[in-house]
Amino acid sequence: MSADRDRPHPDKQLQPQPRVWALLGHKAGDNNQVLALAEALGLPFEKKVFSYRRSELLSNLFLGPTLLGTRGSESSVLEPPWPDLVITSGRRNEPVARWIREQGGPGVRIVHIGRPWAHPENFDLVITTPQYELAEAGNVMRRELPMHRVESAKVSAAVSAWKPRLSHLAPPYIAVLIGGQSGPYYLDTKKARRLAHEASALARSLHGALLVTSSARTPAAVIDAFVDAVEAPNFVYRWAPGNGENPYLAFLGLADAFIVTSESMSMLAEACAMQKPVYMFDMDDRAGGDGQPALPGLQATAAERWINALRYKAWTHRLAQGLAPRRMRRDIGRMHRALLASGRAVWLGQRFPDVAPPPLPDGSRAVERVRDLLALPDE
Repeated sequence: MSADRDRPHPDKQLQPQPRVWALLGHKAGDNNQVLALAEALGLPFEKKVFSYRRSELLSNLFLGPTLLGTRGSESSVLEPPWPDLVITSGRRNEPVARWIREQGGPGVRIVHIGRPWAHPENFDLVITTPQYELAEAGNVMRRELPMHRVESAKVSAAVSAWKPRLSHLAPPYIAVLIGGQSGPYYLDTKKARRLAHEASALARSLHGALLVTSSARTPAAVIDAFVDAVEAPNFVYRWAPGNGENPYLAFLGLADAFIVTSESMSMLAEACAMQKPVYMFDMDDRAGGDGQPALPGLQATAAERWINALRYKAWTHRLAQGLAPRRMRRDIGRMHRALLASGRAVWLGQRFPDVAPPPLPDGSRAVERVRDLLALPDE
């Protein structure tokens, strides 16, 4: 074969790479999905990070494409040259993405991940999951679970760094991934004690130890209550900004099984990606881990259920479910039912099937859709 045939075509050499902006905010789950897609594209990209005003909800609802919901002095500068592709997720960055297209012209493509507040027709592609009731459309793509950034090389490196530090605990390891409040779900100290009790019971049944991590949404009182109530051998990492080296990826690699609080779709997706047994901790105030009444003293009282139901996020979630357009409604129960039906997860307290859970679909279809938007050749 001649050397000329191996040499790239001159047009390909001269063709500039698309400019990609990844819009990031304060929610780790949204940011991870944006970065997962940006990294999977294999193109250079710029991170644009934003801080928001308290009034951003009003500007989002009534002003359309605008930067008025952001704090300019605390956010990334937006200036030419404008990008060819904007990747965004979450309500707060939608008006920003649309404002960027107004400046850069119709050649700016917008990919939104999750549930858009604006009508889907405002985006070139929406990558969503079954928890949202978006109607099927040519620019709407549905994934089984949220996108994630769990890569085997990163997990292996984290395992190598952390395994010696956990040698005082005998495997098998059960990783306990703790979230917090999301929509109608609220994690209080009583649920934390119930989680500790049920996680300890599973660890004892497997003769193993717990690898526990909180997250950005976990109140300090919740992890304190968990630590006070846990009975099995354990290692606990308390998440905090700048709190040293985070063992989360190491826990994913070391765990022989997972317990995940059921409100976190991102952590459920990352745990399922490891193809190990996943136990969902039921966040319902009325239930124990397997949908049965919780142990005496650990079940929410009627007063506690009322208080949790009246919390701001729970109240606004119910309001949105009743008044918002159908495309904006969210039902996490759909995700739970899909995970149960696929054999990827069971409720904590139930027996996991004897067969290995199936692998998750990779992100190649989403990447192909985005590359098609940019008229990029197949890799």
